[in-house]
Amino acid sequence: MTPDAPVTPDAPVTPDAVTPDAVTLDVVICTYDNARMLDRALAALARQEAPEAARWSVLVVDNNCTDDTAAVVEAHRAAGAVPGLRRVVEPEQGLTPARLCGVRHTAGDWVAFVDDDCLLREDWVRRAAAFAAAHPACGAFGGRVVLDWEAPPPSFVRRHGYAFAEQDHGEAAREVTYLVGAGLVVRRAALEACGWTRRQYLGDRVGRRLVSGGDVEITLRIHGAGFPLWYHPDCVLRHVIPASRTSLRYLVAMNYGLGRSQHDVDALRWPGSYAAWVRASLGQLALETARVARQGARAVVRRRARADARIAWSFLRGRWAALGSTLVQGPRGRAFLGQARGTG
Repeated sequence: MTPDAPVTPDAPVTPDAVTPDAVTLDVVICTYDNARMLDRALAALARQEAPEAARWSVLVVDNNCTDDTAAVVEAHRAAGAVPGLRRVVEPEQGLTPARLCGVRHTAGDWVAFVDDDCLLREDWVRRAAAFAAAHPACGAFGGRVVLDWEAPPPSFVRRHGYAFAEQDHGEAAREVTYLVGAGLVVRRAALEACGWTRRQYLGDRVGRRLVSGGDVEITLRIHGAGFPLWYHPDCVLRHVIPASRTSLRYLVAMNYGLGRSQHDVDALRWPGSYAAWVRASLGQLALETARVARQGARAVVRRRARADARIAWSFLRGRWAALGSTLVQGPRGRAFLGQARGTG
């Protein structure tokens, strides 16, 4: 399949032309066998302080769940506290196809991707609608993501909050160059214009596999197509982290996947030729390998640093593995090269 043709973003719209009540927002929750947390996420949505005239609804994308997901959704639908709540099933396993399914089964001007383990503060929808109304030409925005540990984690886990989608760019709203997927709100027109709805290059969580990168692709391609990304600190959500995800073994596996994702993200942003990209990637990874080797040598005598060294090494192994896979695949492996540079 050939890359999509370049697309020019639509003309900016003045903030005065749109009011919060006119904003249409669809909250999409993609879930896989996590009914207990989904119940809490929907309960948080049921408590939202959205303006009465605000047009917002909630869609749960059931990605082949085998637990009580359907019953949980039906119970909340019957209670009637979550606007427009409904459920669709996406048979293709993975977060990327589930997100695409959510986009295709909604029609609002804005789509909010809320993970099934995220609890929105009571004013989240109201503040998101107001921000969207004030920034109608924005491509995507996200808020503050606070990590909510179910059990106190080891200190080395707290030092790696990025692995759990922690996001805090300060107290003031501002433009940024990237956003995490938890609570990501995208403008439908920008998602269409950048070409993501027609072709997706990076996968994301597939079943229990700790792969990632799909949310980064969305924001990079939106930004690459000329749409600004914003951080809005008043949209606050709590990302619940169970104790099972705070072990060193889990964090090592997670960072291996993040390393593979980093390779793909760098390729999406690469401005030059394939040959130049290979040379640059090899050179950069050689430097990173030397740095991580020095970190590992220091960790031999510093017990506190050993966990960090293992995590860093796992991230690097993921980058090397992804580069190797790309080189072996040849033309297929370079299909996404430069696709976040405004090419659509």
